[in-house]
Amino acid sequence: MKVAKRREAMLNAVLGGMNDVSTLCEHFGMSEATVRRDLRALAGDRRILRTYGGAAAVGAHEPEPSLDERRESWREQKEAIARAAFAHIEEGDTVFLDGGTTTAALARYLAGRSSVHVVTNNLLVIGALASTTTKLTLIGGDVRPSSMSTLGPLAQLVLSRLSVDKAFFGADGVVASRGLCEATAEQAYLKECVIRQAANVFVLVTADKIGRASQQHWTPLERDWTLITDAAAPAQELAAFTLRGDVKVQTVTV
Repeated sequence: MKVAKRREAMLNAVLGGMNDVSTLCEHFGMSEATVRRDLRALAGDRRILRTYGGAAAVGAHEPEPSLDERRESWREQKEAIARAAFAHIEEGDTVFLDGGTTTAALARYLAGRSSVHVVTNNLLVIGALASTTTKLTLIGGDVRPSSMSTLGPLAQLVLSRLSVDKAFFGADGVVASRGLCEATAEQAYLKECVIRQAANVFVLVTADKIGRASQQHWTPLERDWTLITDAAAPAQELAAFTLRGDVKVQTVTV
């Protein structure tokens, strides 16, 4: 197949939802190097957007909700998810709390737990824990006002010097075959840095985030992890996570 026709076929595959490199390799019978080269070429022509581990259609993202909107949405479900996550934390644990309002809800349950060390890039967590006896380490870096979190090279450097027992992540969406999606590459990569340093990984998302590819930057989850969501999540979507074999799914009721 000529290069132009091959890339046109790959473009159609990506537009049809075939977004990760391994799936494209299997579908076209091509090497990973060839697939990545073609994806780079298509991205260079602004026909697709490159993501971690694959590609996405141009314009496939949704506008990012404001912080106030996120604070008010699904509040009861976030509290229930936070309570369930809190049950996984033990005396003496060092835990990482990611940016987001659900992880901020978890922080409130940790207030006064002097035996737990919290590491975070979430500025909302500071208000919940700074005046309590809970040991707290704030990761520095560039402040992202829309999520009230820190990220960037400085945050990545600090995380490379730390390890945690348990990491709790939020996300704009979580897809069984692709991982966690975020609005920026910096957010996605920071999660990847934490995942490498964590003994156990938990993803805390409300049902509306399950199976949702609302943004264009991805953090792959290629290890054992636990998904905690609310009972409104569609059974078919949750089954895709269970079938992976490396994901424990926990649902909570409000």
